[in-house]
Amino acid sequence: MSTNDGEVEENVPAVTLTSRTRIRRRPDPFLVACRCFSFVTCLAAILCIVVNILSAVRSFRHGSDIFDGIFRCYAVVIAFLVVLAETEWSFIIKFWKVSEYWVARGMLQIFVAVMTRAFPDYFGERKELVTFQSMASYLLLACGLVYVVSGVLCIGFLKRSRQKQEITVEQAAKDLEGLERRRAELEQLLLEERV
Repeated sequence: MSTNDGEVEENVPAVTLTSRTRIRRRPDPFLVACRCFSFVTCLAAILCIVVNILSAVRSFRHGSDIFDGIFRCYAVVIAFLVVLAETEWSFIIKFWKVSEYWVARGMLQIFVAVMTRAFPDYFGERKELVTFQSMASYLLLACGLVYVVSGVLCIGFLKRSRQKQEITVEQAAKDLEGLERRRAELEQLLLEERV
């Protein structure tokens, strides 16, 4: 906008912030649901770890089926990888890129579920262990199927983009708080200089 003197002024909206302004954002419901599902998947994988450890100890103790014990040890290691993938630590994602893809993650979970369910107790000696195996394996199998279907529907990509957006908004809020503090400090200095 030009004035009578020929100077040009810009129309900049004045932003006034009080020193007590707090920006509160509700968490994204989609990301909350993803975190809850990840927690359930971790619990299912931990149940598979416990069941496989109990089965391996039983196999090695009786000495009846050493191959079943070795098989259970592999199932424990792979189930531990499932738990690590569900934590989504940047260190894990950086060195194990395949865990970023939900279809691969779901197939790994299905594999662990099948390994946990394999070699049931045919003699009926430990019915509670077989029940525990079934519960853990079917729960992890269901989680794996949900991951595979969600991966095919590109839900993982949507989750990553929303996570990036959430981080960007949080960083902007922190920057705004820093600017607000700096403005309050400058106003305080100006008041002290006037006095």
